[in-house]
Amino acid sequence: MQRRIQDVLLVCTKYDKFMLEEDGRVDEQIFQEYASLNLRYPPRFVQVSSEEEALEELERGGYDMVISMLNIGGPRSLHLAETVRDLYPDLPIVVLTPFSREVSVRVKNRDLLDRYQIFAWLGDDSILLAIIKLLEDRMNVAHDTTVGVQTIILVEDSVRFYSSYLPIMYRTLFRQARSIMEEGLNEWEQTMRMRCRPKILLATTYEEALDLYKRYRHNMLGVVSDVSFRRDGREDPEAGLALCRFIHQDDPDLPILLQSSEKRHRSDAVACGASFISKHSSNLLTRLQVYMRRYYGFGSLTYRDPVTNKALFTVEDLKDLQEKIRDLPEEQFVPFFRRKRLINWLKTRALFSLAEVVEENIAETGDPGEAKQAVLHIIASFRRFQSRGTIANFDRERYDEYLTFSRIGSGSLGGKGRGLAFMDHALINSRLRYKYPGIIISIPRSVVVSTTVFQDFLERNQLHGKIDGEKSDEEILQLFLESSFTDSEIADFRAVLRVNRRPLAIRSSSLLEDSNAQPFAGVYNTYILSNNAADYVRLKELMEAIKCVYACTFYKATRDYMAATSNLVAEERMAVIIQELTGTCYADRSFPSISGVARSLNFYPVENEKPEDGIAHVAIGLGTMVVSGGACLRFSPRHPKKILQHTDVDTTVRSAQKTFVSLGLRDDPFIPSTQDDLQLRVDDISRAAEDPSFPLLVSSYDRENGMLREGITPGAVPVPTFAGVLKYRLFPLADILMDLLELSRDEMSVPVEIEFALDLNPPAGQEKVFSFLQVRPVVEGLEADDIEISPEELEETIVSSFSALGNGVYGGIRDIVYVRPETFAAANTKRIAEKLAAINEEFVQRGDHYLLIVPGRLGSRDPWLGIPCKWTQISHARVIVESSIESLRVDPSQGSHFFHNITSLHIGYLTVDPWRDAREHVDYAYLAAREATREDEDLRWVVSPRALPTKLAGSARMGVVMKP
Repeated sequence: MQRRIQDVLLVCTKYDKFMLEEDGRVDEQIFQEYASLNLRYPPRFVQVSSEEEALEELERGGYDMVISMLNIGGPRSLHLAETVRDLYPDLPIVVLTPFSREVSVRVKNRDLLDRYQIFAWLGDDSILLAIIKLLEDRMNVAHDTTVGVQTIILVEDSVRFYSSYLPIMYRTLFRQARSIMEEGLNEWEQTMRMRCRPKILLATTYEEALDLYKRYRHNMLGVVSDVSFRRDGREDPEAGLALCRFIHQDDPDLPILLQSSEKRHRSDAVACGASFISKHSSNLLTRLQVYMRRYYGFGSLTYRDPVTNKALFTVEDLKDLQEKIRDLPEEQFVPFFRRKRLINWLKTRALFSLAEVVEENIAETGDPGEAKQAVLHIIASFRRFQSRGTIANFDRERYDEYLTFSRIGSGSLGGKGRGLAFMDHALINSRLRYKYPGIIISIPRSVVVSTTVFQDFLERNQLHGKIDGEKSDEEILQLFLESSFTDSEIADFRAVLRVNRRPLAIRSSSLLEDSNAQPFAGVYNTYILSNNAADYVRLKELMEAIKCVYACTFYKATRDYMAATSNLVAEERMAVIIQELTGTCYADRSFPSISGVARSLNFYPVENEKPEDGIAHVAIGLGTMVVSGGACLRFSPRHPKKILQHTDVDTTVRSAQKTFVSLGLRDDPFIPSTQDDLQLRVDDISRAAEDPSFPLLVSSYDRENGMLREGITPGAVPVPTFAGVLKYRLFPLADILMDLLELSRDEMSVPVEIEFALDLNPPAGQEKVFSFLQVRPVVEGLEADDIEISPEELEETIVSSFSALGNGVYGGIRDIVYVRPETFAAANTKRIAEKLAAINEEFVQRGDHYLLIVPGRLGSRDPWLGIPCKWTQISHARVIVESSIESLRVDPSQGSHFFHNITSLHIGYLTVDPWRDAREHVDYAYLAAREATREDEDLRWVVSPRALPTKLAGSARMGVVMKP
């Protein structure tokens, strides 16, 4: 609806005003009428008692409509209407009159009816609502029918009768609209359904009715008509019958209701294929309501046997229709769908496009079995499409597999959930999901338990007073596990599990996660459930996993991260995403074919790559391998065939993924823990051969000949090179990533990082799946400030790097903590991580910062690639140096949560690899010559007498730590 009546000038005598306000102010009554019908934007009424006052008000402007009460005793009763029409020819004028015999005779004057819109006041203020809506319908029908909105024509020239019919017809329409609002997936969709209610168009002559039918015949629910009215300029006692015959020649199935004061016309109506109601019926208005509900598809839809007229089943909504069709015998299917009543039922629910496609399909398909399967497919596709890009309010009675994204509770979705919902909407608008045939690009089915459920859980179980900094993580977890959800929440969780029977990821989505400045990447826990036990066990494990996510909001690592980022735990709110795990279930494990992370900004481009070309890291199995800094493959989506790790066979084999992560599907129960990886298993990469797509992802290493052959060779070692998807593009991974990165970057207006997973082994007849798992903004770190490093400064350095990330001068650093390269052994990295955590805690207590130098990849899940510490274990390092040493040379991981925190929190980050660039170095000899504050076989802690000048030039990607 484009135009509304917002300001109404009501002109009436004091007596008329008293009569109208007998039950209260007119605008209050109209407001109550609007509120009772869930209508928005009630009009404002201004009342005046004289012609002079009316003209003064109109001169001020701003009125959309004038209603003038007809004073029978006054000779100038129509003078105001004539004056207003002359002065304001485009302003709608309605004459409202108390009904009497004298009025009936007076308004029978056809010239009067042609000049003014006249309605009878019958003591019910709902006529005012009907007048306003009738005028709005007339103003908007031409536009609204272009989007499928339906119409009903009322043909009646009796002021008395159409003034009775219209209020009851509108009340029936509004109640229908209110009932189908509940079928909307959220408040926005419910509002749209209300706005798409059918329009009522009033005609008082045959010619008017015929013109309306011809204009809106493709958007017609039905016609309600008198039998006797004007035709060709004179009264025609059978004009309604002629209109019925004309319409049914064009559309035999269109419902037509004829009503007349002469009962003899009943047989005539039946002969024309119309229904009939006598105007003298004591329940005339009730019968009109019943007719509209039955023939216009209002309310539930009852299907009756074509022969016996026995009710076979009743359909309440689209989901119910889909289920009933499955059980409908083929011989009854086509008759059911060819009935206009069913198509109208779809249209009155604002399902215009669905009704049109179904109607066309039934008309074109002769075989009942084919037609049934086609319609089932159409409805399924429509429901799936309808849910995409929509945040549905969770309704346990209506929730099913066609709802992609739902929310339990009225609170926030949290940062991660908000990002998913936003990108789901963006994917719909971009039409990207349809670009690649045979591939579904979407988010996995998700239900978000909003932050209000978290807050209610804390308050109801009085947890705020029980949680303090003295309790260990295990004690905090136990408090949460001993707390309970409400019966309503448990019923919702049970409904979620009724539909979702695949493995589930229970993911955190706090308010602060994935924000622009503080992403909280990897701070909170994600628990993965096999979801394959008895129903009561599945429910118990789901609730325990949600409680585990809630509890980690208050763990020590979270509190430390909050302190490091100047946030307060008390202000954090946690939502939880219950998400279907992408991948295939095999005998004892489940995993996706490929998981990965991609950035729209590459911090370390090589050769002809550009930063804006982006970067991706992929691995076989669950994405834990990538986000935790494990071994994976790095490539630019714009240059998928150019892979630095594949420069020679030795480098390819050495840097390749050796193990993969999957979810165990054994009968072991879920164990609530402060650790979120107890259900995961790490196996040799050869075990991933269960996935039929494995040959596309690996090459075979022939040890004897030192050669790599693409695909699988018996007896050879499988090496993940992803040649099938990157070199030969048998799956367009690089193209999809480029499109998604561009879309995400444009939609969010900043560089982005996305997480994704692929299932290349779908069930027979189904499409391959690209799941969009997460999007977060990226802090660029390539600022172009005027930071310069002179040749002289490069000469006297402790550390120099030409692959640095950050920008600025980092002053005040005197403490250096470094791992001793001469004693370093990859077998000791877990022990080193614990020692680093202890030293970091001292800096936390002091409120000071330090320079950290480590070999390999910091924060890696794989202890053989570097030190597997968590971010909170080195949170007070102001500058971090990752250095390659003889025994450990790895590329920096841009896809890890650890790396994301470094860039987002503006930590100075330098990588040093003398084998890559001879200018890069760490002067370990200088450090070894300094007296240590603390040292052991793994670490040394050195304090400089003066601050160490540290500069990072972001635009040149240079960084130095100079000697004092």
